[in-house]
Amino acid sequence: MHTSTQNKTNELLRLDFNENSLGMSDSAKAAILSALDGAARYPDQERAKLMSKVADINGVPEKQVLLGNGSIESIRAVVQMLHDKALKTDKRFQLVIPDPTFGCAELYAHSLGVPVVKVPLTRDNYDLDFDNLQEPATKFDGISLFYLCNPNNPTAIITATDKLKVWIKNAPKNHYFLLDEAYFGYITDPNFESGVEWIKQGLSDNLIVVRTFSKLFGLAGLRVGYAIGQPQIIAEIGSLMSTDNINVSGAVAAIATLEDEAFLAHSLQTTNQARQMMETALDELGLRYLPSQTNFIFYEVKGSVQTYIDRMKEHGIAVGREFPSIPGFNRITLGTPEEMAVVIDTLHLFRKKGWV
Repeated sequence: MHTSTQNKTNELLRLDFNENSLGMSDSAKAAILSALDGAARYPDQERAKLMSKVADINGVPEKQVLLGNGSIESIRAVVQMLHDKALKTDKRFQLVIPDPTFGCAELYAHSLGVPVVKVPLTRDNYDLDFDNLQEPATKFDGISLFYLCNPNNPTAIITATDKLKVWIKNAPKNHYFLLDEAYFGYITDPNFESGVEWIKQGLSDNLIVVRTFSKLFGLAGLRVGYAIGQPQIIAEIGSLMSTDNINVSGAVAAIATLEDEAFLAHSLQTTNQARQMMETALDELGLRYLPSQTNFIFYEVKGSVQTYIDRMKEHGIAVGREFPSIPGFNRITLGTPEEMAVVIDTLHLFRKKGWV
C-alpha cells in the first residue's frame, strides 16, 4: 500500500547533483557566523588549522596534503602538472578514463589539447576493466594518467580494491594514478581500502588521492577539498594551485563539521535509510540497480532515459543526466527519507502508467 506523498510544493526536489539534502550542520553555520567579523583578513590562520586537521585525521604530515577549491581544483592541477612535465621532457601525455565516470579530468585534458582514451566499464557488473584500461598505456610511449573515481560516479560502486592495489603497485614510472574518493565517507564495504592507506604504505610515488567536503559534509557551495600524495608530487601539484584558495567560511565550516561526529553519523544514517527505501522500491518494481556505496543510486528505468528525466521533472523531481554509454539507467541522489518517499510514490505512479 503506497500512500500519496507526491510533491505538492512548487519547489523542485534537487536530486540531480549528489548534494547533501540535509544541508550543512548547525555547527558549521555557527562557525561561519563567528568567523564573519574576521572575514576582512586573509584566511591564513583558518587555512592552517584546516590543513593541520586534514593531515591529522588522515595520519599524514602536512607536506603530503594540499587544500583545494573543492576536489576539482586538485584534479585540474594534476592534469596541468603532468601536461607541463611532458612538455619539459619532450614526451607525449594522455589521460585514460573509464566510461562513464565523473567528467572534470576529461574537460581539463581537452582544454589543454591532451588526448583522452575512454574505456568502457565491464558489461556484466559495470566495474573497471583493468586489462582494457592498461592496454592504451602499454602501447603509449609517453606519460599516462589514469583518473579513477572510486566509488565511481555515476555507477555508485566500488571497484575490486585488491586488483586496483596490485595494478598501481606494479605500474611503471611513466604511469600516474589519480583516485577520486569524493564519496569515501559513505563506504560501508569492509573490503574497501582507501588510496590514502596505500600512500602511507609507500605503494607508489605516482599516486594522488582527492577528496571533497561537498558530499557527506554538506558543504558543496563552500568549495572545500583536499589532495594527498607523496611530498614530491604534492609540491609539484601545489605549484599550480591558487594562493588562498580556501576562504574563511569554507575553512571554519569544514573544521566544525570534521569535529561534529553527531552530524556526520546522522548524515550517513539518513543516506543509508534513503538507500534502503529506494532499493526496496526498486526490488518491488523489478528494476535492476547497482550496489551503491555512495549518496546516489544507479538504477534501471527502461525505455528512453531522457523521456524519464523529463517526466520526473514534470512531477517535481530533478534526477541525474543521461549517460549514453549505459543506456536505460538513471542516477538519482539519495535525499532525505521524506524526499525518497516522494520519489518512490512517483515511481509507482509511473509503473501504473507503463512508463517504467
